[in-house]
Amino acid sequence: MIGRSSFLAKSVVRNISTNGCRRLASTKSLKETLQEVIPAKQEQLKKLKAEHSQAVVGEVKVENILGGMRGLKAMLWEASVLDPNEGIRFHGMTIPDCQKVLPPAPGGKEMTAESMLWLLLTGKVPTPEQSRQLSAELAEKGELPPFVTQLIDSLPKTLHPMTQLGMGVAALNHDSEFQAAYERGIKKPEYWTYTLEDCLNLIAKLPALAARIYRNVYHPERSLESVDKNLDLVGNYSNMLGFGQNEHLTEYLRLYIALHGDHEGGNASAHTAHLVGSTLSDPYISYSASLFALAGPLHGLANQEVLRWQMAMQKEIGDNITHENIKDYLWKTLKSGQVVPGYGHGVLRNPDPRFVALQEFCKTRPDLQASPIIQLVQQTAEIAPDVLKEHGKTKNPYPNVDATSGCVLYHYGLTEFKYYTVIFGVSRALGALTQLVWARALGLPLERPKSYSMDALQKLIKN
Repeated sequence: MIGRSSFLAKSVVRNISTNGCRRLASTKSLKETLQEVIPAKQEQLKKLKAEHSQAVVGEVKVENILGGMRGLKAMLWEASVLDPNEGIRFHGMTIPDCQKVLPPAPGGKEMTAESMLWLLLTGKVPTPEQSRQLSAELAEKGELPPFVTQLIDSLPKTLHPMTQLGMGVAALNHDSEFQAAYERGIKKPEYWTYTLEDCLNLIAKLPALAARIYRNVYHPERSLESVDKNLDLVGNYSNMLGFGQNEHLTEYLRLYIALHGDHEGGNASAHTAHLVGSTLSDPYISYSASLFALAGPLHGLANQEVLRWQMAMQKEIGDNITHENIKDYLWKTLKSGQVVPGYGHGVLRNPDPRFVALQEFCKTRPDLQASPIIQLVQQTAEIAPDVLKEHGKTKNPYPNVDATSGCVLYHYGLTEFKYYTVIFGVSRALGALTQLVWARALGLPLERPKSYSMDALQKLIKN
């Protein structure tokens, strides 16, 4: 395993010179750290193009074209790589690695969104000072402009929270620094700096936007807390949601948002942000499109489907929770033609490490261990894989992160199912937006794959 001290030591040992003064590397800002990292990545890309542009890294089969392009090696995505057997790695680091070395919030134990954001953007582990510095910067940028609050407050309560979130993010495009700079004329090497400013501004404002939607839709009688300059991003989010006094939920949200931040580039929401961003749309427009992809039932709605299914099981079998009863309910679900929500994954072929991390969180808290719904999740995870293997129609019979994530939110009192995807949307910005910065820094082109009709495909096969 990677030790926290070894990472931080390397960060502190290096000195840099700024305006004739010597200062420790641990005090460098996020932008300064990126300025150090980008030239090496640009050189790496240049070398790949020059030496290996014709190298073959895979093949395209008809099943790939007809099957949602699954498995195609067709995107550059720097922050994370998803291995079918090992799960997600962030710049080579596993989730347990990240939990060991990424700084927590003051008084907390779980890694913060800021420390994960720093890692995703730079490939480096921030010091606690750098993480706090980033928290302070985001808090300064965190308030919504009046025209956005007016827009969100004017929307009907019945409008889906994800639709409201996408609209709010798109409206923030009004203040896009990249769009303004592009219109006045800037050189391509400068694109990434303005993209970075937009991305940080958007990440900073997402908690206030998401919390306002929650208040308006579910608790209009409540007052809304302002951004607290002394709190980290998720600390503020929890506080504005009305759960600031619930330290356990706040810590869970820190872990949840860090873990959901990035899952390589091929998933629908991340890919959408990349695709729209490749047109040089600013980060606000690009991420609003990403959010509408996340809102689909096959992507970001999964954890609420799991919770509904688990609660229906709980209602049917009552207090007599046995392995046999759970097994019977699993078979009843499958024989009715439904899938078991929270099991299987488009890439993974082993238990999702994010599920494992959330279950470890549950094991450290007696209140969660005593929760009937959490107990049911844990017992289902023990039984479902064998049932799904016997059923024979699932490539990966193991639990994914959705098998438990919504159930913990429900236990802590955040019971509004439709809102869960909004939390996912706050999280996914960490990865999708950082890769927009890298796309501009590396000068990645407009995405334009080739498509075929079925007739053209059959002709190609014959030839």
